[in-house]
Amino acid sequence: MKRDFYEILGVSKSASADEIKKAYRKTAMQYHPDRNPGDKASEEKFKEAAEAYEVLSDESKKQRYDQYGHAGLGGAAGGGNHGGFGGGGMRMEDIFENFGDVFGESFFGGQRGGGGGQRRGGGARGSNLRVKVKLNFEDIIKGVHKTIKVKKYVRCETCTGSGAKDKSSVTTCGTCKGSGQVRKTTNTFLGQMQTVGTCPTCNGDGNQITNKCNSCKGEGRVYGEETIQIDIPAGVQEGMQLSVSGKGNVGERNGYPGDLLVVIEEEKHAELIREGLNVLYELHISFPDAAIGKEVEIPTIGGKAKIKIQPGTHAGKILRLKGKGFPSVNSYEKGDQLININVWTPQHLTADEKAMLDKLNASPNFKPNASKSDKSFFDKIREAFS
Repeated sequence: MKRDFYEILGVSKSASADEIKKAYRKTAMQYHPDRNPGDKASEEKFKEAAEAYEVLSDESKKQRYDQYGHAGLGGAAGGGNHGGFGGGGMRMEDIFENFGDVFGESFFGGQRGGGGGQRRGGGARGSNLRVKVKLNFEDIIKGVHKTIKVKKYVRCETCTGSGAKDKSSVTTCGTCKGSGQVRKTTNTFLGQMQTVGTCPTCNGDGNQITNKCNSCKGEGRVYGEETIQIDIPAGVQEGMQLSVSGKGNVGERNGYPGDLLVVIEEEKHAELIREGLNVLYELHISFPDAAIGKEVEIPTIGGKAKIKIQPGTHAGKILRLKGKGFPSVNSYEKGDQLININVWTPQHLTADEKAMLDKLNASPNFKPNASKSDKSFFDKIREAFS
């Protein structure tokens, strides 16, 4: 279960924007990778703090979170970095790029504050991948855990992603001295201005390779396959796109991986139709059943259900099964199942059946009676959907 964002930063719900910013800076400095090298637990807490700050520093996201909690963020919350799957899914490069100004250049030694698409000791970020996942109504109404195999660029295990044949084949870049960045000073009428850019010699890697790995030809990655576990929340819809951070193509020479974009496809149900959060079902009954009444069994997403057809039910009447529809991704709202009653008229009758119907038709109980007090068809429709 994901921790409360206010708890992560150690602030109350009434904290001001400035207090939230200061709390994030303090927490992030405590768990920063440069202060905790090789500590995976600290790295996850650093990412967790950034995720909390991303939401609480945005007024609209904060409002949804305060009202609905993590469920209020849904598939679109927290930016495109972690989508509906969240949980420390932010990339380091995005944190430095989006929130670097919170710390200032002095903390990062002038190397990380600007973020960018590369990092010291790693190549360019890998590209995103897009896959389609088909879900049936049962998967969508409950949420589902999926295991999928994705063909993509993975880290070369021969060189562990470095791209070099061996350790002796890697040397520190002479241009940037291993920082991956170079400073350029220009004179302007306002005085000297200093800019920082990616080193053109090592392309931001900080190192140069003198002898390339034979398996990956110096790229640090090979084309392969990865088995990925994804949790899809309940209530997703056709065409919705969710993001799994860091599960796209691996970047060259240990560059950050891209994201895996999961596009939802709905499988059609044999009997039910989806309409937003509601489920529609067309129920066909005979005239005697409509007149006398009957208990019938109908399909729902969760299985079969029995409903009572009241005596004298008219064609076009809409029955409602409360809460038998789809849940909303972004709130606690849930749809209903709407049952449209169709009274079936037989097409072929025997002589005895026709005589029987003629006899019934003579009875005053079988004459149409639409009094002025009766609700119109359109009133009934509005009432059913209200």
